[in-house]
Amino acid sequence: MRREITGFSNPLLKEIRGLREKKLRKRAGLFLAEGLRIMTEAREAGFLPEMLFRVKDRPVHALEIALEEEVLRNGGDVIETSAEIMAKLSGKDNAQAVVGVYRDHITALADIERATAPIWLVAQAMRDPGNLGTMLRTGDAVGAGGLILIDDCTDPFSVEAVRASMGAIFTQKIVQCRWDEFITWLRAGDGQLVGTSLQTDTDYQAAHYNSPCFILTGNEAQGLPDDYEGQCDLLVKMPMQGKADSLNAAVATAVMAYEVLNQFRRPTRG
Repeated sequence: MRREITGFSNPLLKEIRGLREKKLRKRAGLFLAEGLRIMTEAREAGFLPEMLFRVKDRPVHALEIALEEEVLRNGGDVIETSAEIMAKLSGKDNAQAVVGVYRDHITALADIERATAPIWLVAQAMRDPGNLGTMLRTGDAVGAGGLILIDDCTDPFSVEAVRASMGAIFTQKIVQCRWDEFITWLRAGDGQLVGTSLQTDTDYQAAHYNSPCFILTGNEAQGLPDDYEGQCDLLVKMPMQGKADSLNAAVATAVMAYEVLNQFRRPTRG
């Protein structure tokens, strides 16, 4: 259905603005995605918004027209509003012209088919939504199967994480579980668990990786707990030539993921 919202006091607007808060997202099972690029990525991955908010009275891109038509065909709502109300909805003065309300999608660990991808990313107690979103984006870039979130990670469906993912929130499987669940599942099948750590002399480029490779990155401040490191098949570190003793967690994950990808791409790999 197509409709219009013209007043700031509209109850639906208040409800959708509430999706910026984690507890309200969890309660509703919904989250926000902003911008035509991300929403087009979602559509191509098979995800349509239940509600599409758009700023009226402006030039409309062909991709937006196609998205609106598909939302309406599938029983969703297209809601036209003003730029001022859209800014209120998104929490940004320079709000995107389109915002979508999507159903969240968590994959159960038991439903993961590990053989479907050579690389999987695993984050332990990741706190920064920008890092989490960037890891999703990296996973998409290297053809990873998804991101497994261990212990108390930040919400992958926060506005900040979704924005940082640049659409990969829709292309990567996302799992949430505890460490003991993960390690029990992992050891029940094939999979090499590789942790990034300062407590090793093994250079990340000197190591040999096996598919499927699960790249484990620890918390931004503390890194991996010692007992988690002890359960890894392999610990590697990256050389630090300057004064810094470590890389940003998302950057380290990207460096590792591309090294593993490059090893798998080499035709002479034994």
